Amino acid sequence: MRKGAAFLLAVGFILLLDGGTTWAQKYPDKEHVELKLPGGQVERFDFEKKGIEGWKTVDGKWTIEEMPGAPSGKRVLVQRAARSDFNVIVAPGGPYTDVDVSVRFKPISGQEDASGGIVFRFSEGRYYVVRANALEDNFRLYYYDRSRYQLATARVKPPALGQWHTSRVVAIGDHIQAYLNGQLLLDHRDSRYRSGQIGLWTKADSVTAFDDLRLQVYNSR
Repeated sequence: MRKGAAFLLAVGFILLLDGGTTWAQKYPDKEHVELKLPGGQVERFDFEKKGIEGWKTVDGKWTIEEMPGAPSGKRVLVQRAARSDFNVIVAPGGPYTDVDVSVRFKPISGQEDASGGIVFRFSEGRYYVVRANALEDNFRLYYYDRSRYQLATARVKPPALGQWHTSRVVAIGDHIQAYLNGQLLLDHRDSRYRSGQIGLWTKADSVTAFDDLRLQVYNSR
């Protein structure tokens, strides 16, 4: 066999072997294809008129308070507990499978932690959470099952204290993508939790305000 033919055969064999690797896996630092739900109405949770009627507090001290400069009105949801490890409140509705959830959050204070997060696929105390922390330079996805376990992380400029930021998560099947201030930062696959409710999250002594929580659902069960 000639050298040129042997070289082409080897290249072809390598390309064949590489066929099972996705573009995102091969080039993890490049732009990802963004997940989008095929239609579905967007529901906005109105803290201004309805407060947290029908919500379930799992842990923490969650209250509706007036806050000047809030994105969508005068009243927002604030978490003020300072002793719990993880403060969680679950929204009414669901369980949902495929969702697109976004929220505006403002980390106000905290010495141990100053975080805000979105809980999704919450069921019987287990859930996923995407969170940002004003005291750390990372944006992370965890799952919780009696303890918290990290699934994915991205390095970021910490969201400033006293300012409003936007967090968003899109979960379709086992594919999860998360955004901070409009930038897609996390792209991960995990299949341990299939469906559940959505909610909000802080950690430790975080005092954090939340507003303009929105939910788009493709299917539920």
